[in-house]
Amino acid sequence: MSTMTTIMEEINQVMQQVDESQLEAAMKYFQKDKRIFVIGAGRSGFQGKGFAMRLMHIGYTDYVMGETITPSIQKGDTWVAISGSGTTKSIVADTQAAKKLGLDIVVLTSDPTSPLAELADQVIVVPGATKTGAGVKSVQLLSSLFDQTVHITMDALTLMLAKRDDTSNEDALHEHVNVE
Repeated sequence: MSTMTTIMEEINQVMQQVDESQLEAAMKYFQKDKRIFVIGAGRSGFQGKGFAMRLMHIGYTDYVMGETITPSIQKGDTWVAISGSGTTKSIVADTQAAKKLGLDIVVLTSDPTSPLAELADQVIVVPGATKTGAGVKSVQLLSSLFDQTVHITMDALTLMLAKRDDTSNEDALHEHVNVE
């Protein structure tokens, strides 16, 4: 079996286990009159930045934690935390602070029993392998399978939100960078 085929089979195995009802339940925390803050470390952070960009394209006010233009968080905002293991210390600590301030917490993780998941108002379980060995086993290094499948999961959530909000591809294109 080729490497590419193996990777695609792993991705399909994980995506078949993602419970779309968890995405549907998370949708209530994404409203155009709420600010959304996205956090993740390492490659999970990169996936979070891609999600934040797509949210902006479909008309949401959102920020990536750690960027220079990110404002203070406030009660009523939505916090999206991404960590395959659900144990990344900085992400757990920042999410605890967000919870204390009254934010709605949406967590994407491979481990539904993790400290991060315990803080969530809504958990979206993406059971791709992580660096700790949680999730579907993979031939890929570290958390590659989680990174790939959490990206697809957040793209699915974005599409669900766009459909709910009646946001077209043309609307999204209008928000896309136009100085290229």
